[in-house]
Amino acid sequence: MKFTTQEEYGLRCLVRLGYAYRQGVGLTIPEISSNEGISEHNVAKTLRILRLGGFLESERGRTGGYTLTQPPDKIIIGNVMNVLGGKFFDSSYCEKHSPEFSICTHSPDCSIRSFWQILQGSIDNVMNNLRLSDLMNGEREFIEINNNFLDTTPQIH
Repeated sequence: MKFTTQEEYGLRCLVRLGYAYRQGVGLTIPEISSNEGISEHNVAKTLRILRLGGFLESERGRTGGYTLTQPPDKIIIGNVMNVLGGKFFDSSYCEKHSPEFSICTHSPDCSIRSFWQILQGSIDNVMNNLRLSDLMNGEREFIEINNNFLDTTPQIH
């Protein structure tokens, strides 16, 4: 399973803007591009999506730039990921993969659908309990703080 480049870039840009938020400054597209090693085009595209999603605001002019609309500890990663790429699995998934039938051929007892639902539930559990401020911690601190997710993820036997 892979997440999209847009999701990766979006999180990287938000973390960078989270640090700037703590310093009380905004960042421009060229600044983010240079610091993250992402093309200005991709930064602009990603920031537009995040702005339309309500996570960022922008100000034009010499002192302008992008800033978070709320503190990093108020931004839920699950909400960010939904704006950047949507859910990994939703109920329309089966409809897309059985075009010649009006319902899933494995319904009502589909173990594959159940697998995707369990996986999505685990992803939601982690992402909806993480804040942008969590991603701004160092790797060791992040793992120590969030180790409880490893213990609460449903196991398939």
